[in-house]
Amino acid sequence: MQKTSIQFVDLRRQYHNIQPEIDAAMLRAVGRGDFILGEDTREFEKEFAAFNHAPHCIGVGDGTDALHLALRALNIGLGDEVIVPTHTYIASVLAISNTGARPVLVDCDPDFYCIDVKAVERALTPRTKAIMPVHLYGHPADMDPLLQIAKDRQLAIVEDTAQGHGATYKGRLCGTIGDISGFSFYPGKNLGAYGDGGAIVTNRPELAERVSLLRNYGQKVKYVHTMKGYNSRLDTVQAAILRVKLRHLAQWNDQRRAAAARYAELLDGTKLGLPQVAPWANPVWHLYVVQTDRRADLQKALDAAGISHGIHYPIPVHLQEAYQDLGHKPGDFPVAEALAGRILSLPMFPEITVEESQRVAQACAGF
Repeated sequence: MQKTSIQFVDLRRQYHNIQPEIDAAMLRAVGRGDFILGEDTREFEKEFAAFNHAPHCIGVGDGTDALHLALRALNIGLGDEVIVPTHTYIASVLAISNTGARPVLVDCDPDFYCIDVKAVERALTPRTKAIMPVHLYGHPADMDPLLQIAKDRQLAIVEDTAQGHGATYKGRLCGTIGDISGFSFYPGKNLGAYGDGGAIVTNRPELAERVSLLRNYGQKVKYVHTMKGYNSRLDTVQAAILRVKLRHLAQWNDQRRAAAARYAELLDGTKLGLPQVAPWANPVWHLYVVQTDRRADLQKALDAAGISHGIHYPIPVHLQEAYQDLGHKPGDFPVAEALAGRILSLPMFPEITVEESQRVAQACAGF
């Protein structure tokens, strides 16, 4: 008998596990009719701030907007430069471009795939205003040396925590270490909505105030606009869903850690390059990314076994047509380019079973 397929992320399974809570929360939000900046949005902002042990959280339309508005709150714009890794989802870089600033791309480290601190030091110029480390795949970037660079040069640190909800660096929660951070609640994230959503977290009250204005047309009082703002508000119904899911997030992250440990044990002895964990990191395993120089063969084996998979990311930002204006060429960032040809993401979600993990490992070992 044909075995059932294994999804890359099984959102339906997650929904069915918490369906009564989700349905009740959505009905309450719809029943109140406060669809824009309503009660659930306000309460979620308080609860997500508390989850992150931070004083300020502002819900916005999506993760890209979160980073964009964080940069705008820091008055970063035309003529400024922001250092960001080329091995990331393009949203990190688009957020910089959308302010008018220039993204300055740098390579990643080969072990943990996050921004290369030495490359950051080489990329500094008098126009540098901020550094944007990305906590990629749920593994923290190495923050302390970046904080020292920022202190020495009077730069801002904008954390891209779109994949790092609940990850810790030396015991500190990612998204609370720099000046300001952006989170994504895209459905497949560790904390995902049922549509787009995002949030900004900061310890600095003046930045929180500016973001609150920027996300809502630059107004504090309706029709009284004190700055040129945007329309980027976390939808109240999505906030209601996120409030339910936030209560489960710590457990789900632990389940991801258990699934990652299971993969590591099952895949030990294969020729796959397995993800490494830095001694200062407690990742949340948004993705489980392996390496192989026979990726196409591995993809075929997984497809034949009915196992979904992904590549995060197949083309580094510096080689994307959209960023040809930056003037980069193949070979400029060798670590990111090598990774792009070797990495493959295996199914990873809290509800993945032991049997499913074993099937994934068997397919990987057999190819």
